[in-house]
Amino acid sequence: MKNYIQAGASLLWLNNTGAIVSSGAPVVVGNQIGVAAVDIANGESGTVHMENVFNLPKSAGSAIVQGDAVIYDVSASAFVPSSAVAAEGDIVGACTAWEAGEAAATAIAVKINTGVGDVTPAP
Repeated sequence: MKNYIQAGASLLWLNNTGAIVSSGAPVVVGNQIGVAAVDIANGESGTVHMENVFNLPKSAGSAIVQGDAVIYDVSASAFVPSSAVAAEGDIVGACTAWEAGEAAATAIAVKINTGVGDVTPAP
C-alpha cells in the first residue's frame, strides 16, 4: 500500500521541554500521553510509546477507582482522579486507570490513549 507509514504503537518525538526526559516518563504529545522508551535529551528525538499499559506517577492524596478516566496533571507530572479540577494544560479524557489506586499510592497502572484527550484551556 503506497500510503502506509508505520504501525501506530510508537512515534519519534522531539524533546523541546528544556530538560532531559527519562525513559518511562510520561510525555505530553498534543492532547495525548506517551511514555518515553529511552532517555531523550533536550533538543533530541526519541521513541515514545503511544499505547498499552504502564505504571505511571500518581498524585498522593486521592484514591482512584479502576476504570476511571484519569486526568494527567502537567504541573505535578502525575495522574489524578477524574473528580479533580483540571488546571490549564492538563490532559483530560485520554487515559484510563487500569487498576485501583489507594490515596497514599504514588504510582498506578494506566492504559494510555483510550480516548481522544482534551488540553484544559486557560480560564
